[in-house]
Amino acid sequence: MEAISFLVYPFLACFLLILTHAYFGIHILQRGIIFVDLALAQFIGIGIALSFILGEEHGTIPGLVFALAGAFILSLSKRIAHVVNIEAFIGVLYIFSISAAILVLDWSPHGLEEFKTILNGNIIWVTPRELFATFAVYGSIGLLHFIFRRQFLALSYEGRGSAFLEFLFFASFAVMLVNAVKLAGILQVFSFLVIPALIGRLYTLKPMSILLIGWMVGVVITIVGIALSYKLDAPTAPIIVVGLAVTFFALLTVKAIKNRGIRVS
Repeated sequence: MEAISFLVYPFLACFLLILTHAYFGIHILQRGIIFVDLALAQFIGIGIALSFILGEEHGTIPGLVFALAGAFILSLSKRIAHVVNIEAFIGVLYIFSISAAILVLDWSPHGLEEFKTILNGNIIWVTPRELFATFAVYGSIGLLHFIFRRQFLALSYEGRGSAFLEFLFFASFAVMLVNAVKLAGILQVFSFLVIPALIGRLYTLKPMSILLIGWMVGVVITIVGIALSYKLDAPTAPIIVVGLAVTFFALLTVKAIKNRGIRVS
C-alpha cells in the first residue's frame, strides 16, 4: 500500500505527459519532422544547463528563453526546407544543442550528474506541487489547441496556415517541453512523443483513433515501467523507453507477418 501511494504521483505525471505528447506526436509524424522533439528538447537543455551554472534550481527562465527561440527557428521549418533538407537541419540543431549543453555543464562541479538529469529526468520523485504545475501548464496548452484545433490540423495535414499560427503551434510545443524535460528527461519525452503515435499509425490513419491507441499503449507500458523501476531500483525513464520501443518492434513484426500472409494467400 505504501508503494502504491508513493508511485501514484509519478504515474499521474506520466499520464499527463502521454496525453499531451501523443497528441503532438500525431502532428510531428504527419509533418515528417520526426526528430524535432529531440532537437528542441536538447536545445531547451542548454537553458536548463545554464540554470545549473546560474544557481536557479528549476531553470524556468533560461529554459523558456531557449524554448521560445527554438520555437521561432522551427516555425521557419517550411522555408528552411526550400533551402536544405529539413531532417539534416534538425540533426545539426540537435548536435549543436547537445555539444553546447556539455560545454556549459563542463563549468559545473556536478556536470556529469546534471547531464544525466537532463537526459533521464527524475520523475519517480515528482512532488504534488510539480504535478499541479504540470497540470496547469498542460491544461492551458490543451485549451489553446482545442480552440485552434482546426487550424493546427490544417497546418499539419494540409500545409495551410499563417506564419503566426505556425509559431503559436511550436511555441506551445516548446513550453510543454520545458516542463517535460525537467520532469522526465529528454529520452522519455522523445519516446512519449513518437512511439505511442507510431504504434497507433500501425492500425489507422485517423487522428482520433491514433490518439486512443497511443494513449492505451502508453498508459499500460508506463504502469509496468514505473512498477519495475521501483522494484528493481532502476532509472525510470530508460525502463519506460525500452518498454515502449520493444512493444513497437513486437507489434510491427506481427503487422509485417500478417501483411505478408495476406499477400501470399
